[in-house]
Amino acid sequence: MFLRCNKRRKNGKSHRYFSVVENRRTGGGQTTQRQVLYLGEINDSQQEAWRRTLEVFDEDRRQYCELSLFPDDRPIPREALNAVSVKLDRMQLRRPRSFGDCWLGCWLWDKLQLSSFWNIQLSEARGEVPWAKVLQLLVVNRLIDPGSELRVHRQWFLRSAMDELLRVDFAVAGKDRLYRCLDRILKHKEALCQFLAERWKTMFDASFDVLLYDLTSTYFEGLCEQIPKAKHGYNRDGRSDCRQVVIALVVTPDGLPLAYEVLAGNTTDKTTLRQFLAKIEQMYGKARRIWVMDRGIPTEATLKEMREAGTQYLVGTPRSMLGKLDQQFADQPWRQVHEAMAVKLAEHEGEFYVLAHSDARQQKEKAMRRRRFKAYGRGLHGLRRRCRAGQRSRISRDTLLGRLAVLKKEAGRMAAAVTVHVPDEGQRPTPQNFHYQLDSQVYREALDRDGSYILRSNVTPADAATMWSMYMQLVWIESAFKSMKSDLAIRPIWHQVQPRVEAHIFVAFMGYCLMAALRKHLEPSAPGLSPKAVLEQLAAIQMVDVCLPTSDGRWLIMPRYTEPEPEQLMLLEKLKLALPAQPPPRIRSGKLLMPEPADDSTPP
Repeated sequence: MFLRCNKRRKNGKSHRYFSVVENRRTGGGQTTQRQVLYLGEINDSQQEAWRRTLEVFDEDRRQYCELSLFPDDRPIPREALNAVSVKLDRMQLRRPRSFGDCWLGCWLWDKLQLSSFWNIQLSEARGEVPWAKVLQLLVVNRLIDPGSELRVHRQWFLRSAMDELLRVDFAVAGKDRLYRCLDRILKHKEALCQFLAERWKTMFDASFDVLLYDLTSTYFEGLCEQIPKAKHGYNRDGRSDCRQVVIALVVTPDGLPLAYEVLAGNTTDKTTLRQFLAKIEQMYGKARRIWVMDRGIPTEATLKEMREAGTQYLVGTPRSMLGKLDQQFADQPWRQVHEAMAVKLAEHEGEFYVLAHSDARQQKEKAMRRRRFKAYGRGLHGLRRRCRAGQRSRISRDTLLGRLAVLKKEAGRMAAAVTVHVPDEGQRPTPQNFHYQLDSQVYREALDRDGSYILRSNVTPADAATMWSMYMQLVWIESAFKSMKSDLAIRPIWHQVQPRVEAHIFVAFMGYCLMAALRKHLEPSAPGLSPKAVLEQLAAIQMVDVCLPTSDGRWLIMPRYTEPEPEQLMLLEKLKLALPAQPPPRIRSGKLLMPEPADDSTPP
């Protein structure tokens, strides 16, 4: 087993990506190499730490050997019931289920001290099973294998080792109990956000001087008759046929979530900022913070209010501002951020503007713009040919306007580079009254602005590169939305009652908190290793029930997780984690049965 370095040149810069690779012998005396762990880009000190660890493991046999890399240092558990006579020839292995990923999810839950928080918040709600454990089951499921509460009840709980990890039986996964848990948690949302802010400070020394704000949407399946916030609106998932809700999220520059809000599905981005500024100030107090946002969120009126209140911001700005700032930028020098990006800074009316330009992005945008322009031109030529056609095949004015609207929509901003004259009302389209002409100045200006964008701020900048780097941190909030939608499967929503819809999103938010904590835990040793990849690696550690019949008619049941493979041992070592002790054995009289799901009608 060894480190492999793959080099790739991107944007004029050389990148090195590392993987842990092992040799495996195949038929015919040949060997093949298998990637054990992908580490991404790691710095020199991290690289040396990985190499040093591997070399130490190889010292015994001086070759890539799994046994020497990962020696079995776990003591054999001593059986408390070793005096019982067992029939080894009738041993059975039952209930294979996932353990490693479930254990890591529970470890993250405890690392964030969520058990203590929820035990206090839900202390007055009595139940056969502590509600904090029911909620932990839902959140860990959302992190590992997201599904509906009904799926957790019918399938996932029995396929996981959550019974051993939570020290509970199937009662924790009762169908009604899972739904009742959703009904109890929503009122504690703000308290949890404030609690998590303290945990981020303690665990990762997080700073809240800069906050990233953005919005996304998630859609429903069903009629949503009892969900007032379910509305049709701008859908970011390509499902304009479905009702939706909008989710506003605030994260730190490290991607640690601080707060979120569920808004009506027809809420426009520009109307949300004022409400969220007040919410953050109420929850965390008034402080000097820099809000980093995309260009579609703040309005001119909101930015004016923020300047008057002393609130600092850094936002994207439409490229149409380039025409107003040409003179200011013309007098400023370019500063190279890296090989493919240059920036310059200008001041205008008390605000600072950063012009960023990328040659690679310019080439890409020009190619896209030309492709759309050509398609627009072909469409116009086709319509003009229809105007010359015979009497029966000619199109009407209404049809012409409809098809012209479709062409303009597909062409986007390039439609402005062509001046189109349409026939007056009541006239039938002819080549004389339907014609068009290229506006070469508009076309050239559009191409010249490709590859550039503008940032706007009221913060006194250190330099343009620093402001650009701060704005680039918005990728963290985009990553958060991607994780919530893909990895945590927040969409689509099937609940048909408003409180449970918001509780579903709340559970997904807590699942993302676990994922963010795991990602931060990975950064020192393997920043290129994603949380999802770690969970998939550890999911291979299974738990089975070793069932041994005794001579007196009872069953000795020993739940045992499988020994980790070398790659899993290496991963645990780098994470500085150790698997817990094997669960204690149990002895049971009577017939050995598989656990059955509780009756769906059983009350919680």
